Amino acid sequence: MNIGIVGLGLMGGSMAKGIKTKTGHAVFGGDINGETILMAKLSGAIDEELTDENIHLCDLIFLALRPGIAIKWLKDNAAKIGKNATVVDFCGVKRPVCPEMRELAVGNGFKYIGGHPMAGKERGGFKNSTPDLYAGASMILTPDKETLPETLEMLGKLFDDVGFSRIVYSNPEEHDRIIAYTSQLAHIVSSAYIKSPEAQRQRGFSAGSFRDMTRVAYLDEDMWTELFLHNVDHLTKELNILIDNLTKYKDALENNDKDALHALLKEGRECKIEAGGN
Repeated sequence: MNIGIVGLGLMGGSMAKGIKTKTGHAVFGGDINGETILMAKLSGAIDEELTDENIHLCDLIFLALRPGIAIKWLKDNAAKIGKNATVVDFCGVKRPVCPEMRELAVGNGFKYIGGHPMAGKERGGFKNSTPDLYAGASMILTPDKETLPETLEMLGKLFDDVGFSRIVYSNPEEHDRIIAYTSQLAHIVSSAYIKSPEAQRQRGFSAGSFRDMTRVAYLDEDMWTELFLHNVDHLTKELNILIDNLTKYKDALENNDKDALHALLKEGRECKIEAGGN
């Protein structure tokens, strides 16, 4: 199978490396940075650069780009994509992306499925990509009534080969609602937490808790600004819930209310047990 990957940063580069390391598929890679293309070729992550002349050869195309750029790329290139090809985007929001991409797919005769690999690192770029980034991760897909079973079977086999532990099927609304809590809120909390003046004086006083809380503060502000603004309704709802909960802890401390504080901490521990996961 010929696989095109547009965007060879952390996510796209890791997908390219995973495919080349763990499968026999050919990879055509596209990126606006010529140096990245050269590095990808020299490292064996791609076989060839993805060009206007070979897009039609791709059976599967992954768009590892920010939402706005991904939509623009598909608009500009939809007519060049083969009629039997499947396009999957990796965007971190789905409501602004899926309808436009699905319309382009229908109008140009190829297949489209929204996707979101649940993996990452705090530092992006091809240089930080690895063939094992997706090992044990979930892949979210948002098929619709037009999605063929054989398409899902093909993607499932590929994602299994690359190392994903499971595929989660969702829809754009559910995806964006849940991701506001599990991903976007965590990035805002980390960004706000690191702004304390004590962050500059913490050396020698910090351990795992500090590292966990601040890891994703090292983020791409261009990408996350776009993602947050595309998901304002769900994200602000989660922020309001968090602010309300934090206020309860603050009130208990200011009132020296041992029983209230104890109850809040106990409730949090029990919620973690109930939620499970890592």
